[in-house]
Amino acid sequence: MSPTHRLSRPALALTALVTVVAATAVALTAGPSAAAANCSNGYVALTYDDGPNPGTTSTLINTLTANGVRATFFNIGQKAQQNQSLVRAQQQAGMWIGNHSWTHPHLTQMSAAQITSELSQTQQAIQQATGTAPRLFRPPYGETNATLRSVESQLGLTEVLWSVDSQDWNGASTAQIVQAAGTLQNGGVILMHDGYQTTINAIPQIVANLTSRNLCAGMISTSTGRAVAPDGGGNPGPTATPTTPPAGGGSCTASYRETQRWGDRFNGEVTIRAGGTALTSWTGTVTLRSPQRVSTVWNGSPSWDSSGVVMTVRPNGNGNVPAGGSTTFGFTVMANGNWTAPTVSCRTP
Repeated sequence: MSPTHRLSRPALALTALVTVVAATAVALTAGPSAAAANCSNGYVALTYDDGPNPGTTSTLINTLTANGVRATFFNIGQKAQQNQSLVRAQQQAGMWIGNHSWTHPHLTQMSAAQITSELSQTQQAIQQATGTAPRLFRPPYGETNATLRSVESQLGLTEVLWSVDSQDWNGASTAQIVQAAGTLQNGGVILMHDGYQTTINAIPQIVANLTSRNLCAGMISTSTGRAVAPDGGGNPGPTATPTTPPAGGGSCTASYRETQRWGDRFNGEVTIRAGGTALTSWTGTVTLRSPQRVSTVWNGSPSWDSSGVVMTVRPNGNGNVPAGGSTTFGFTVMANGNWTAPTVSCRTP
């Protein structure tokens, strides 16, 4: 969203300096990151629309990180394409990244084809920058309808609105933004924007307030569009699923991207990435959306469950993956009218 919507002596001196530094270090250690461990009242989602912006995104990321919280950035496609390094900075800082359309238009006034173009171009731009396509979408102005929701479904996107509007786009002061955030409850989502210094200045107070109420900043569920506990670290991306390492083994993540589409089918690619320990084998799972079916698989050996919807893929030959390295397998999906992206996961061995 934008501002136009309705709608960021020597020995003694040295001793004193050491004391100050030590006190500061203690204060930082006991800051929001540590205090936020008490999440007994649940999770809320901090969200920032309309980036990335060269003038504010880096400061916004740094302020969130300094205060020990992660947030969801709903990026505009054109800006993401023009500022790929900032999109990667969001990802590397552990933030979640969502789709906010290509040009920020009134999508409910557009045709299905125009909407598809707006959303798919943004998917591609963010995937190009991060290696992962978003799973979350926020409609500009919060405007939605059946046509838009149908396109979202075809692209495997979950629509995310909000429960609290910070009004930062409408000239709200830092104090007013903090006050709005103070009304957040478990599962709630607050609308803010990448572009206002007032919004950035509000972060320390927002975090302090959440901490005082035993609430924590979390991620947004791709099932419900509501805030839930974060995925635990690293930010492999909204479509990547970390495994729990077995005894004596490594861990892996699986991420999916669509590589090509035709009138009746599409190609998908899954990247299996090793964690801090090399893998000697891995197993990938692809869950389709009925009535989809897989017609071809490459770089992997597939098998299916009795429903034909869940495909298990194992290495086609050598399953070794070095620590931090990756391998891929691909497949063709016959859509049969359902263009929703499959979900993927991996486990070891």
